[in-house]
Amino acid sequence: MAHAQAHDDNHADKDVYYVPHHSRWPFLGSIALFVLMVGVANWMNGHDWGQNLFYVGLAMVLGVLGMWFGDVISESLQGKYNPQVDTSFRMGMLWFIFSEVMFFAAFFGALFYARQFALPWLSGEGDGALTNQFLWSGYSAGWPANGPAAIGGHFETIPAWGLPLVNTLLLLSSGVTITLAHHALRAAQRSRLLFWLGATIVLGALFLFFQAEEYHEAYTELNLTLGSGIYGSTFFMLTGFHGMHVTLGAIMLSVIWLRCAKGHFSKDHHFAFEAVAWYWHFVDVVWLGLFLFVYVL
Repeated sequence: MAHAQAHDDNHADKDVYYVPHHSRWPFLGSIALFVLMVGVANWMNGHDWGQNLFYVGLAMVLGVLGMWFGDVISESLQGKYNPQVDTSFRMGMLWFIFSEVMFFAAFFGALFYARQFALPWLSGEGDGALTNQFLWSGYSAGWPANGPAAIGGHFETIPAWGLPLVNTLLLLSSGVTITLAHHALRAAQRSRLLFWLGATIVLGALFLFFQAEEYHEAYTELNLTLGSGIYGSTFFMLTGFHGMHVTLGAIMLSVIWLRCAKGHFSKDHHFAFEAVAWYWHFVDVVWLGLFLFVYVL
C-alpha cells in the first residue's frame, strides 16, 4: 500500500508522533464506498442503473485512495514520520491483512457448511429427514450441486488442471519474483529491483487475463453462472473477490514500481514495499486454498 516509511528517519523528530490535521479523505471515502455498494447491490438485483452507479462509485473510491495515499507519500518524503509512525503502519497493515483473512474465512466457511451440512440435510441425512420427506422428497445431493429444484439449470465445472493450474503456477512464481525484488532492494540494486518487481506485475496481469478467460468460458459454454445454485454462488464469490484482491495488489505493485524508479526507498527504509509484499503473499496463500477446496476437491 501507499503507507510509507520516512525516506530518512533523521528528518523526523523521534519524540514527536506526527498526526495529520483535519483530513477530508475518510469522510469522502465513506461516501464513495456507499455509492459503490448501492450500485453493486442494485446491479446484482437486475436494476440497469445499478451498473452505472457502480462504476461511478468505483471511480470515486479509486480517486479518493489515489489522493489519500498521495498525501501519505508526500508526508513521508518530507520526513514527517518517525519510527513510532513506522510501527503504527506495520501494526495497521497486519490488522488489515488479518481482517482480510477473516473476510475469506467467512466465504470458505459458507462453502464448508453447504457441502458438509446443508446438502446432506436436504438429502435426508441426520436432522434433515423430515425436510427431505416433506419438502424435497427423493432429492439426493452431490457436489457440485445447484441445490433442490435445479436452480440455474444444468452446468459443468471448470477442470482444475487447466487454467486454474496455470494460474496457480503464475501466482506461485510471482511470490518468488517479489521476494527476489525485495532482496535486490535490500542490496541497493535498483535495476534488478525494477526487473523482478516488473515481472511480478506481469505475472499478476497474466493471472487476471486467464481468470477473465475462465469466466467467459463458464458463462458462454458451461452455463456456470452466479445463479447456478450453491456451487455457482460460492465459486464466483470466492474466485471473484480473490480476483479483485489480485487487481488491487497489481495496482499497488505498479505504484511501488514507480516509487522505486524515482528512488523513494533506501535499503533500510522501505516499509511501503514490504507492506505490498505482505499483501501479495497473502493473496498467493488464499489462492492455494481456493485451488484446493474449490477446484480440486
